[in-house]
Amino acid sequence: MTAAEFAALYRRLLKGAAWAGGERGALVALTPDRVLAASREVRTGRTVTLAARVETTSGPDNPEPAKHKMRSTPESGSSDGLGFAMDRFAMNVHGDADSHIDALCHVIYDGTLHGGVAASSVTSGGATALPIEAVRNGIVGRGVLLDIARARGVPWLEPGDHVTADDLAAAETAQDVRVGVGDLLFVRVGHRRRRTELGAWHTAQSRAGLHPSAMEFLADRRVAVLGGDGNNDTAPSSTEGVDFPVHVLAIHAMGLHLLDYLQFEDLTHACEAEKRWSFLCVIAPLRLPHATGSPVNPIAVL
Repeated sequence: MTAAEFAALYRRLLKGAAWAGGERGALVALTPDRVLAASREVRTGRTVTLAARVETTSGPDNPEPAKHKMRSTPESGSSDGLGFAMDRFAMNVHGDADSHIDALCHVIYDGTLHGGVAASSVTSGGATALPIEAVRNGIVGRGVLLDIARARGVPWLEPGDHVTADDLAAAETAQDVRVGVGDLLFVRVGHRRRRTELGAWHTAQSRAGLHPSAMEFLADRRVAVLGGDGNNDTAPSSTEGVDFPVHVLAIHAMGLHLLDYLQFEDLTHACEAEKRWSFLCVIAPLRLPHATGSPVNPIAVL
């Protein structure tokens, strides 16, 4: 995609997303009525995590792994009376291994954040506008998983491959499901399965993801959230002069909160067993003041 083609696509999506304003962006589509309707997706009560385990080991896709340190153990205290086991974590929220959600302040493009908010609102002290705290009450809605690898008949998409709007439509047909207004859309490329079976690789240099033009599918359906088992963006980038075009279009233009590096292997098995690909989904970011994102453990309830 040329720079001019991307600019035109950006303008179209920005104009079409005029309804998704304010600090919640596209989450305004998650009205109480839609949340109530989503609760009717619960039929068996089965719960499934969409998050991967937090990585504490360094690797080619995780040069800054999360640090887990025990602060207090039984050996450090008295064997008599009351004691506590305590630990602490430190992590790079926006890394290429751990499941996380991006706030609307995460992407700076042409000097602004989503909605034209000045980029200067993000300082060394954190984000003073559009922080992850804007979704402190959680994100609850109808989740839909489109399994692109399954629709293509492969275990995973190879790094560098693109998910197109036609792929999304084909997965809908194959799975007998339709993405609707206010849905939480999850797109599986098989990143986690490939990583498990073949080992980690330099994800920043090469990974499967959505083609920027596929974002018009999401705009037409007015989805509220986009999540993937990779970074959502393909690497290397398909777009001249823009390294993360899907992030720019989703967060900056459309006001979508993005969830990166989820895992859908458990959910795929559950959906296949129940012969349906929609479910109630609950996303609860941590309440981190002024943060640009958060570790996250979305839960599907079938």
